[in-house]
Amino acid sequence: MTDLNPRLPTRPLQWPDVVYDLQDVLIDQLDMTLYIVGGAVRDAWQHKPLKDLDLATPGNATKIARKIANLLDGDVFVMDAERDVARVFLEAKATPYHPGGSFIVDVAHFRGDDLLADLRDRDFTLNAIAVDLLGDLNQIIDPLNGEQDLSNRIIRQCGPGSISNDPLRGLRALRQSAQLNARIEPETLKAVRTADLSPVSTERVRDELFKLLATDGPTKPLRLTGALGLLDTIIPEIATMKATSSDIAGVNTVWELALRSVEKMYGILNTISTKRTDTTAARFELGMIVMAMDRHRQALQAHIGVRWPNERLHTAVLTLAAMLAPGVTGTSAGERVAALRLSNDEKKRVARMVNARSAVLNLPRPASDLDLHRYWYPLSVVGLDAILVALAVYLAEHNTDLDQDAWVIVLDQVGVLLDAYFNRYEQVVVPLPLLDGNDLMDALNIAPGKQVGELLVAIREGQVTGEVITVDDAITLARAQLGR
Repeated sequence: MTDLNPRLPTRPLQWPDVVYDLQDVLIDQLDMTLYIVGGAVRDAWQHKPLKDLDLATPGNATKIARKIANLLDGDVFVMDAERDVARVFLEAKATPYHPGGSFIVDVAHFRGDDLLADLRDRDFTLNAIAVDLLGDLNQIIDPLNGEQDLSNRIIRQCGPGSISNDPLRGLRALRQSAQLNARIEPETLKAVRTADLSPVSTERVRDELFKLLATDGPTKPLRLTGALGLLDTIIPEIATMKATSSDIAGVNTVWELALRSVEKMYGILNTISTKRTDTTAARFELGMIVMAMDRHRQALQAHIGVRWPNERLHTAVLTLAAMLAPGVTGTSAGERVAALRLSNDEKKRVARMVNARSAVLNLPRPASDLDLHRYWYPLSVVGLDAILVALAVYLAEHNTDLDQDAWVIVLDQVGVLLDAYFNRYEQVVVPLPLLDGNDLMDALNIAPGKQVGELLVAIREGQVTGEVITVDDAITLARAQLGR
């Protein structure tokens, strides 16, 4: 008989204060059981920070979610009324096991008749451990021996149909294998190999893909995913890149170049991020990035820290762009983003950053203020993305053959670009307009049309070069352009 009795784990669980707050406010309020399940128990066992919590109950989950929101001053959203699943948004203070800020609590009715059925219906055994929220938070309920697999770093499906019943779990197995530095046991790997993602909704695949792209080192799971063909039907460009030879020395296919580009992007983003350590930039290529870009590091961290809809990380969007850039045009990259059901803004962003990456490397040397303006003005903030993608692909293409002097020159150009954007924005990037189209038409007695726009561009560029300083200068330049 399967053991559902709580027991002490082999190592203590570490919970953030918000979990104890939940227990305190609910323990006298509920007349039914409520269990912590899924990744939260796994992370508490590993002593990792928690940002969310999954709760399972045999009772009315939505009612419990509303009670939690009322008692802890949160907001509630019913995610699936038919399946009785609701989400609570709380604010939690920073502790060693929670970074502070938003904390999400999902409350769901059991996946089946009881707790055992719920745990058996989960993906992998290391995610099928429960803790009684209203009982002893130091004890686990582990009928599928998930703790042993967690301790041994093994990804094992909860049952023979876990992946075949939900093929997306095949992709999740690869992602969690990378996240947890765990191996996939043979029978589970066999199920992963045969997983067919084509019937799975695009939105679910997209969300799992972005979790994979956001892992601490996405190259390995992407390589495995590509080798197993899991994403070929979702991102057809991958199959094409695998079949296309590369003209880069030491790289057989464009797909290999794309994976190398992802690896380089990961290194660049780590070098910019707050996670950088003394060893992060030990390699010459990254150490020189520190030299060239560190004066803008805080601003760049704010840029890459942006979140898109559904909490998609901008770093993951950049990683996707780095993966697509070696094999597709900006237009095709944008179309792929649209097919993944990302936002229109993300579609435009990826298309433009992939298209503009060549402009970074083709900037005249030395670059004049007008050159810099002509780079930044049409791109604005996307120019920062294009720089990061350009650097990642450049390093991927040169890799072990990287010419140190050439790399220093590239980074010198990047430093000039960043200085213009962050330190001379109103002088070089977007000068304050001296007059608008109506002012120009009145002063020159001309009709609306394309000509007005061309004159405004000439005036703006004249401001950048210093030829235009006053309104009179602007009108004089416009008259000259008209031959008056």
